[in-house]
Amino acid sequence: MEYCFLGKSDLHVSRLGFGCMSLDPKDPQGVNILHKALDAGLNYFDTADLYNKGQNEMMLGLAFRDKRKELILATKVGNQWRNDGSGWDWNPSKKYILSSVDQSLERLQTDYIDLYQLHGGTMEDPIDDVIEAFEWLKSAGKIRYYGISSIRPNVIREYVKRSSITSVMMQYSLLDRRPEEEMFSLLKDNRIGVLARGTLAKGLLISKPAEHYLNYSAEQVAKVAATVKSVSGNKSDAFETSVHFVLKNPAVSSAVIGIRTEAQLKEALAIREAGLLREDQLETLRNILPANKYIDHR
Repeated sequence: MEYCFLGKSDLHVSRLGFGCMSLDPKDPQGVNILHKALDAGLNYFDTADLYNKGQNEMMLGLAFRDKRKELILATKVGNQWRNDGSGWDWNPSKKYILSSVDQSLERLQTDYIDLYQLHGGTMEDPIDDVIEAFEWLKSAGKIRYYGISSIRPNVIREYVKRSSITSVMMQYSLLDRRPEEEMFSLLKDNRIGVLARGTLAKGLLISKPAEHYLNYSAEQVAKVAATVKSVSGNKSDAFETSVHFVLKNPAVSSAVIGIRTEAQLKEALAIREAGLLREDQLETLRNILPANKYIDHR
């Protein structure tokens, strides 16, 4: 397994991260899957207080309470469940962040979080208060580093300019190359790591029937998927090719793959055995369609 430092931090993360959102807390195999991933070298595990109303964090706490120093544990804050459980509301207030961290720490059965991320963000947020909350949590030793999970260029620019964020989690794939326009160079120049999500574009690059995606028609999506398969040779290699395309970008620190089953874990781990894409293959993939660009929140 390959590793790299996340931005300017000393977080040495695996190039493949484990996205925990899809794990079912009721599945008795969940803890076993997490253990197998860690034993195989994946050391970055990403969750959020939102997932399964905190039960996702509880599963990680149960799985890793005796292995805490062996992994990089990341969670998120900002989406507050309503009291009646009917949904959640966006709450980036300083008060909510400072109170939520203690609940996450309890569920995760740890006294510190390696990477605490704002789970979204808008220009209407009290950004300075958000930053102040994260900085206080760092000074208190409750978190080691903080970042944001956002696809909004205008929001990302503000945090780059005004904070000491370590990372930005953002969507990036062959069907979503919007970060290439400006964001990747901005983050790389400021030594801020990128955690890429959505690498498989909801499965459209490997197995799911083509449909409209962002500004691409179903026909264009089908063309991209067909090219990935022709470059790869088969479905399994299409998975590897899609992930390697993302990891090949020098701004990306880790591709966070959503894993729910042991079969998916096995498929993800096979990527480490695959060779990197040749430059001619990369050019073929880059030239299938014009790269899309951000329209909103510029």
